[in-house]
Amino acid sequence: MSSRLFGTDGVRGLANGLLTAQLATSLGVAAAHVLATSERSVAVVGRDPRISGEFLQAALSAGLASAGVTVIDIGVVPTPAVAFITDLTGADFGVMISASHNPMPDNGIKFFARGGHKLADDVEDAIEARLAQPGELPTGAQVGRIKQDSNLIDKYIAHLATSIDQNLAGLRVVIDGANGSASLIGPEALRRAGATVIAIHCEPDGLNINDNCGSTHMDDLVAAVREHGADLGIAHDGDADRCLAVDADGELVDGDQILAILAVGRKANDALVGNTVVATVMSNLGFNIAMQEQGIDVVATAVGDRYVLEHMRDNGFTLGGEQSGHVVLQEFATTGDGVLTALHVMNEMKRSGKSLKDLAGVMTRLPQVLINVPNVDKVGVNHAQVVEAVAQAEVELGSSGRVLLRPSGTEPLIRVMVEAPTAQLAQSHAEALAEVVRIHCSLS
Repeated sequence: MSSRLFGTDGVRGLANGLLTAQLATSLGVAAAHVLATSERSVAVVGRDPRISGEFLQAALSAGLASAGVTVIDIGVVPTPAVAFITDLTGADFGVMISASHNPMPDNGIKFFARGGHKLADDVEDAIEARLAQPGELPTGAQVGRIKQDSNLIDKYIAHLATSIDQNLAGLRVVIDGANGSASLIGPEALRRAGATVIAIHCEPDGLNINDNCGSTHMDDLVAAVREHGADLGIAHDGDADRCLAVDADGELVDGDQILAILAVGRKANDALVGNTVVATVMSNLGFNIAMQEQGIDVVATAVGDRYVLEHMRDNGFTLGGEQSGHVVLQEFATTGDGVLTALHVMNEMKRSGKSLKDLAGVMTRLPQVLINVPNVDKVGVNHAQVVEAVAQAEVELGSSGRVLLRPSGTEPLIRVMVEAPTAQLAQSHAEALAEVVRIHCSLS
């Protein structure tokens, strides 16, 4: 485990392992000291349905209230709902308890600053440092209160449904809620927008979140789309900040293709700010080729939706995302929102009169092979023999392929990614490069 408590998306780990009730309470107190801006500060707190979220939310809220923060408990909601409601209410900060697409035994705590924006690294570091020095706590009338307000969820759903300019009547969609945070809100938002909705894996019981369903297990969604003759299927992860899709034939439409669809649609409507879309270095080369053909500029950031968000905010761009299905529509959200993304994909289907298959055809995914090479020195990406092998592969692939070696941020491994015109060529180059890394970068 990294020595830094905060990872790439908050604090995450095994509930009652790394992430205990005691740690949640302490994080609440520490966050109150760092993020609260007045003596009567307010925090919005939500969670996904996993069973451990119940005690973690109680513990975290206790820590916040003990430090003088009034807690608005909005219950089981998507992560982007916490961000939206934090902004809507003018709260000092928001907290989401979720481990996203991780298995049920895991959980996590992530914070949003005022306005619903993700925290900068230095702010997370300040919260972590404060754990060691909790300071004095208020007494008497100065302690915080814990309140429930379910009406705020309806305002979030209304915001989603009114973010599009087409009625979705006539579109039949299957939505897989991953037995997670989107299980109620996702189908309701799409129905309000006019679509006919068939919901699967939308019956959370605290134990079944992400269990062979959702954006990491899409076989059931493919089968349901075919069975019901739907126009498309939508898959979310446990906290509903991701959206992947399948077309009417059951073919996967990934985050790169969704981003391409939305970019082309916005360009056609003169709504693509800066004529630019923000992606990551792991986006499929086919995405970059398609955007070049459409006359759209692409900016590539490091892997992680927080880096996409940072670049969008710093430069005023309004569309960005990742292959995993994190798509940011900054006109309507401060973070990735899977339900919002689904609505805008379907909006583009209605606006254009095209099927999802036709829209996704704007780009051709090149075969991509990713090999993780464990137990290696991560600085080995700069080893002379590794650099030479990468250069040789790039010469052989030319403009029709791509090589990327990336050290893991949390483990002693190097990720070798190769894209090529054929799967066989991508596999052979990836295996050859992985072997060079094993030979010259091994820790043993």
